[in-house]
Amino acid sequence: MTTASRLLLVEDDPRLGPIVADVLGEDWDVTLATTGEDALRLAAERMFAVMVLDRRLPGIDGAEVIARLRGRRDATPVLMLTALGTLDDRVSGLDAGANDYLVKPFEFEELSARLRALTRDFSSEGDPVPIGEWTFYPATATVYSPYSGRIQLTDRENALLELLAKAPTTAFSRSHILSSVFGASEVEGTVDTYVHYIRRKTDRELITTIRGIGYRIGSP
Repeated sequence: MTTASRLLLVEDDPRLGPIVADVLGEDWDVTLATTGEDALRLAAERMFAVMVLDRRLPGIDGAEVIARLRGRRDATPVLMLTALGTLDDRVSGLDAGANDYLVKPFEFEELSARLRALTRDFSSEGDPVPIGEWTFYPATATVYSPYSGRIQLTDRENALLELLAKAPTTAFSRSHILSSVFGASEVEGTVDTYVHYIRRKTDRELITTIRGIGYRIGSP
């Protein structure tokens, strides 16, 4: 199945985990993990469309898992599923980086609806542009890393990367990039600044520097 159908379920309850995996398996390609350490490893190895994460886990708890994912620029939507339902619990979970919070016990219909809502914005991303092992969607200004998931670009970052990615064999001068992406009022150093921004968010090899000319797309 494709990345768009992959769901990472992190639940340590030996009875509940397989039940939830089985029910969600009707609509998703479910991978079940039982510890926070396994969740972080799996999220680093492959891309998922969404994660369902228990708050209370042995070792690294759910809030720390989300914080570490966000710390490595993994923006995969996360629904936190937990028995901890106080206002403070919900706020702390969302502040850690969760996109939604569902308290146990829950109805599977509601869980499914929330997952559809979380992934709705990511299901129609337009035509992909491959960049080595990475996948770029100019229509939604997103890049998918082969090891850290979905990365959101700003409008200017997106326009710059789109210019380079759609002509992968062409080396563009700074002046050409400046006039095509940024406008006449900017200076050529602006191009270098935004190349730096993109590399910092993604990978240094995503954009290659061509000495004496400017930049072209790379093949990370």
